[in-house]
Amino acid sequence: MPSTLAILGAGGHGRVVADCAREMRRWTCIVHYDDDRSSDPGVRGNLESAFAVESPDVDFIVALGNGELRLRWLGRLQAAGKSIAAIVHPSAVVSAGAFVGTGTVVVAGAVVNVGAVLGGGCIVNTLAGVDHDCRLADGVHVSPGAHLAGEVTVGERSWIGIGSAVRHRVRIGRDVVVGAGAVVVRDVPDGCTVVGVPARPVGGDAEGGAR
Repeated sequence: MPSTLAILGAGGHGRVVADCAREMRRWTCIVHYDDDRSSDPGVRGNLESAFAVESPDVDFIVALGNGELRLRWLGRLQAAGKSIAAIVHPSAVVSAGAFVGTGTVVVAGAVVNVGAVLGGGCIVNTLAGVDHDCRLADGVHVSPGAHLAGEVTVGERSWIGIGSAVRHRVRIGRDVVVGAGAVVVRDVPDGCTVVGVPARPVGGDAEGGAR
């Protein structure tokens, strides 16, 4: 079993991932790679330099908040034949009947219920809930305190904002942003931003996600 975890990203989300990994007590050494913080203590170099690590004793995880970037770097690591970890904090509750994809992170206090399927490179953040039989595509981020009721489907790279709630069997498309505190009671098409109670589409782009 690899004894080193290499984390691509050293920002806030990267530090959370490192903290989760330490609590798992699986790796004896945890290091970061980051373009903006390459001179910080504990950061071995920029993101590109991680690919120079050839040791079979290293697992990798991508801890970038932007879903598109996260999936891009995850894909590159996979193409290079690197070993990719999934990170699940010991205080998270993940059903034995759920599936957690490659490179996905489940943070402290989160719950992933039976029959749920999490794709690659997802984030289920602090105290978030993913109920039974949900389907999260690659790169989805369920923010702190957000809750998906049973049988919700979420498309690639979508961001479910902090404290939001999604009704049973709702389908959320790709590249969707659900605003903080929104309550989603009907399907949301690809590329849409929804806010409010009940959630309704708004114009323009919304920013969010871990950094």
